[in-house]
Amino acid sequence: MWTLIHIIDWVLWLFMAPSVLYVFFYAIISLFHRKKKPYPTEGIRQSSFLILFPAYKEDTVIVHSVQECLKQTYPQELYHISVISDHMQEDTNEQLRQLPITLFTPQFEKSSKAKALHYAIEHTENAYDFIVILDADNVVLTDFLEQVNASCQQGYKAIQCHRCAKNSDNDVAVLDGVSEEINNTIFRKAHNTIGISSALIGSGMCFPYNWFKEHVKMLETAVEDRELEILLMKQHIFIKYEGPIPVYDEKVSNPENFQRQRLRWMTGQVQSLLLMLPYLPKAVMTGNIHYIDKTMQQALIPRSILLVLTFFFSVLMTIVSYLWSIKWWVLFLVICLSIYIAIPRKMRNSALFGKIFSTVKLVWLMLKNILEMDLKSKEFLHTTHGK
Repeated sequence: MWTLIHIIDWVLWLFMAPSVLYVFFYAIISLFHRKKKPYPTEGIRQSSFLILFPAYKEDTVIVHSVQECLKQTYPQELYHISVISDHMQEDTNEQLRQLPITLFTPQFEKSSKAKALHYAIEHTENAYDFIVILDADNVVLTDFLEQVNASCQQGYKAIQCHRCAKNSDNDVAVLDGVSEEINNTIFRKAHNTIGISSALIGSGMCFPYNWFKEHVKMLETAVEDRELEILLMKQHIFIKYEGPIPVYDEKVSNPENFQRQRLRWMTGQVQSLLLMLPYLPKAVMTGNIHYIDKTMQQALIPRSILLVLTFFFSVLMTIVSYLWSIKWWVLFLVICLSIYIAIPRKMRNSALFGKIFSTVKLVWLMLKNILEMDLKSKEFLHTTHGK
């Protein structure tokens, strides 16, 4: 019996250890990141941009987001905004029609962000140099396009801007915002530090217009950003993370929205892993380190689940056998240290670490999601925004 328990103990530890070590490695790498001087915005070529706002039932936030985006200091003749209004109220559409934008009003039987993006591209007559994708709740600064254009002129063909929280209504919103910043540190900033592509987020993204027009029709799942990553990695296109260009994003403020959002992300992560595995041998043979890293990324256990489970098994194995528990306590301390390093300094305060109870509750919701995942589903799980 003790032999069987010991085997199970090691199997579980070996199952979790790679995810912890991956996070720890990039957390340490992030410490070596150096701030670079801003790119020059004057005296450079000014490209043309199409900004797309896919909006599914986003009546509470879309008008404000578009109005803020229209305040760009960038030349008006060099950018245009299109909103894909999917199942929004006529009053909202009428407000949008009063703005100098293009409004598309498709009525999809089964809505998805990928369908909305494809629809907009298919119905756009003019050609542009680049395309920018923003979510309906995203707010950008007046120099947003100036900064994006400066990055584009450096030769980058895929750009991910710094998506950050615009609200901190309660514990859920605060923790969601902190989680996003940890992702920015590990999967974006640290990756770029050693020359590996950043992860995409789904908004605040910029691509060459012609490239996107050619590839948007290939998007099929509810996690189009992961599909875009796969396409970019196969073509050896580097994804640049632009930390100095903020895109303010509304964080979820209630457990129900948090659970739906994480269910979509967790399902999409497994779906992406299954999509990437067949190409992995070729990536290894050709030395495509970006693709290999992204495949490993899809196989990671979520950090919050790692945090709770490593602590649980540390305590449990301390009761069973102190010697057996040492490796679990080491794993728990390593994931704690990794998360601490990855949290931006300005966010490290006693108020944040006082939200432990809320963290445990949210992890429980994520664990419940494992039982609800449908890997064959391509349905878009909508997260509501606004009050």
